[in-house]
Amino acid sequence: MLSQLSPAIRQYLIVTGNYWAFTLTDGALRMLVVLHFHQLGYSALEVAMLFLFYEFFGIVTNLFGGWLGARWGLNRTMNIGLGIQIVALAMLLVPSSMLTVIWVMAAQALSGIAKDLNKMSAKSTIKLLVPDDKQGQLYKWVAILTGSKNTLKGVGFFLGGFLLTLIGFQGAVLAMAIMLAVVWTGSLICLKKESGKAKFKPKFKDILSKSRPINILSGARFLLFGARDVWFVVALPVFLASQLNWNHWQIGSFLALWVIGYGFVQSVAPKFTKSSQDVPKAQAVVWNALLTLSPLALALALWQYLPIAHSIIIGLGLFGILFAINSSLHSYLIVAYSRADGVSLDVGFYYMANAAGRLLGTVLSGWVYQQWGLVACLIISTLLLALSTMAISFLPARGKHL
Repeated sequence: MLSQLSPAIRQYLIVTGNYWAFTLTDGALRMLVVLHFHQLGYSALEVAMLFLFYEFFGIVTNLFGGWLGARWGLNRTMNIGLGIQIVALAMLLVPSSMLTVIWVMAAQALSGIAKDLNKMSAKSTIKLLVPDDKQGQLYKWVAILTGSKNTLKGVGFFLGGFLLTLIGFQGAVLAMAIMLAVVWTGSLICLKKESGKAKFKPKFKDILSKSRPINILSGARFLLFGARDVWFVVALPVFLASQLNWNHWQIGSFLALWVIGYGFVQSVAPKFTKSSQDVPKAQAVVWNALLTLSPLALALALWQYLPIAHSIIIGLGLFGILFAINSSLHSYLIVAYSRADGVSLDVGFYYMANAAGRLLGTVLSGWVYQQWGLVACLIISTLLLALSTMAISFLPARGKHL
C-alpha cells in the first residue's frame, strides 16, 4: 500500500510512524517514573531531579544533533534515537534494589538524548518534503505531526498509569522496549537513506544560530515551555495525589485526556488562526498574550478558594487549548524561517532552547511547589509567558530577515 503513494508522502508517513511510536513510550515512561517514585516516598523536588539529566541532555542533543543530522542525514539520527531509547528502557529492567537515583537519572539522560534526536529529525524532515511556496501545506503538515505526537503522548500518560496498576513498573517497561524494538527494525529497513544531509559540510561553529528570527523564536520557545512545565510536569500530578487524594489511575487518565485534547487542538491549529498561507507575527503575539492570562486566572481561582477540582479541570482545559495553538504556531514558524539546506541546524538550535525551557520548568516545578505550592508555580508561569509574548513581538516578517 505504501508503494502506491508518492515518495514524499511515503517518507512523511514513515517519519510520523516512528515519531508516534517513540512518543508513546516517552509519555508512558514519564508517567511511570513520576508515579512509581512518588509512591516510593520521593518528594516533589526529588522526583523532579530524576528528570534533570533528561532535560539537560536534551539541550546538548539538540545543539549537536542538528549538526550531526546535516552531516550524516536525518534518517540516521532518527534511527539512532530509537535505538538509544530501547537501551534506556532496558536500563530500568534491573532489580528494584539497583534502581537508585543516579541509575534512573542516567537512564533518563539516554531517554532525553533519544527523544530530541527523534523529534529534531522528524521536524526537520518535514521541511524537505514541502516546496517553499507551499507554506499553507507546510503549516498543516507540521500541525498534524506535532498534534498527533502530543495526542499519543497523552495516550502514553494513560498507558503508563494503567500499566503501572496492571503489571507493575518493570512489566510496563519491558512491554514498551519490545514494541519499540519492532518499530526500530522497520525503520532501519524503510527510511530513505540520504534525507536531510546538507550539500555543504557544516562546520562545528555552525551549530550556533546567527539568524535573528531563529534566535527570537528560540527565546520565545524557551520561555513558553518553561511556563508550561513549571506547574504541569511535577507540581500538578503531585498536587493531585497529595491534596486531592487521586490514585495513579485517576491521575494518569486525567493528564492523558488533557494531552490528547491538547494534541488534537494542535493538529487543527491552522483553522483557529485562519491562515491559508503565511502566519503573520501579529497572530503569534495575540495568541501568546491570551495564553498568558490562563495560568493567572487559575491562580486567582485557587487563591480565592473556589472549588479546587473544578478550577483545575476548567483552568487546565483553557490553558491546554491556548498552549496547543501557540505551540503549533511556533513549530510552524521555526520550520518556515529555517533554511532548506542544513535545516536540522536551525531546528536543532531551536529545540535546544525548547529543552532548556523544559529543564528550567522541571526544576522550578519541584522546588517552587515544595516551598510555596501550586499557586506560586502558576504565578511564575504567568511571568514567563509575558516575557515570551514580548520576545515574539520582535520577530521580523518572513523573507525580510536575511
